[in-house]
Amino acid sequence: MILDEVDDQVSGISIAIPLVLLAILLATVAVQSGLVALRGAQNPVASPDVITVVPRSFAYRDHAEYFRAGFAVDAPRSVVAIETPLAIMKYQVSRAEYDRCVQDKACSPAESEEPASPDKTSVIGVSYDDALHYAAWLSDHTGHSWTLPTDEQLAFAAGSRFPDDALGVASDDKNPAIRWLAEYEREARRSASKDPRPQLRGSFGVSEYGLADFAGNIWEWTRSCSKRVDMDAQKADQEADPSRCGILIASGKHRAPMSSFIRNPKGGGCTVGSPPDNLGFRLVRQPSSLEMAKDWIRRMIGLTTFSINAVPPDEGPTS
Repeated sequence: MILDEVDDQVSGISIAIPLVLLAILLATVAVQSGLVALRGAQNPVASPDVITVVPRSFAYRDHAEYFRAGFAVDAPRSVVAIETPLAIMKYQVSRAEYDRCVQDKACSPAESEEPASPDKTSVIGVSYDDALHYAAWLSDHTGHSWTLPTDEQLAFAAGSRFPDDALGVASDDKNPAIRWLAEYEREARRSASKDPRPQLRGSFGVSEYGLADFAGNIWEWTRSCSKRVDMDAQKADQEADPSRCGILIASGKHRAPMSSFIRNPKGGGCTVGSPPDNLGFRLVRQPSSLEMAKDWIRRMIGLTTFSINAVPPDEGPTS
C-alpha cells in the first residue's frame, strides 16, 4: 500500500515536471518570435552585486511591539522556514548609484554631503519613499523587479549579525519598573557611533551568508510596517499593508520605527528609543518566471527523493 502511494506521487511529479519544462520552452519561443513582449530595460544600467542566500530555517523574533494585560512584553521568537532562495544586494545602494536616479529626475537628491568616494560609499539622507522611487527606477533600467526587503528577509541574510531586541523580562511580570529599568540599560548601551559618517564598502564586515556592512552605522529601510499586537486579543492582527503604513521598520544595530518621509533620523521620526546614525537601503531582486520554475522543480525533486527514502524496506507479504 505504501509503495502504491509513493508510485502515485512519483508518477504525478514525473508528469508535472515535463509540463513545466514544456511551458518554459513555449514561453521562450513566444518571446523570441515576438508573440509576447517582455518589459525591456530602458537606458540599461549594470545590475548591482547580488548574493543568493539559500533556503534554510532560522530563529526570528517578530518586529512588532507586543503587549499583555497592558504591559509591553518581548516579541515571540519562532523558527521560520524559508523555502526559496533570496537574491539581495550584497552592499547598500551607493551614493553614485543613487545619483544616477537623481540625474534621470526619478529620485529626489539625498539630504547629505557627497562623500569623497561616492561609488564606494553608501547613500544616506534618504527616506522610505526615496527608496521606493529608486527601486522603481532600477527595475525599469535593469529589466528585473526590485523591492525593499522585509525585516525578516534582512534577518535571513544577516544571520548572526542581526540583533535580538528582547529584554529578557518575564512576560508575566506585572511590575513595570523592572521593564523600565531593563529598557533604560539597553538604551544606555545604544550609544551613537564615534564616527557616524558613511564608511567605504566592506568597512563593517560580511555576514556568514555574504551580506556586507549590515549593522554598521547605517540603518536600512524595510517594507515591514510597525505594529502593536495585543496578545490578549482573541484575533491575531494581520500584517499591515506597507502602502497604507506611515511608520516603517529600519533595521541595523537595533530596529527603529521611522516615519516614511524621514531622511535625517536625528531630526525626529523615531517613535521610541535611540535614533539611527543614518538611513540608507539595499534592495531584493524578485525572481524571474524561469527562476521560479527552476526552484519549483528543485523542490519537487527534493520532495520526491524524501518520499522514496522514507519508504520502509519491503518485509515481504503479510497475511
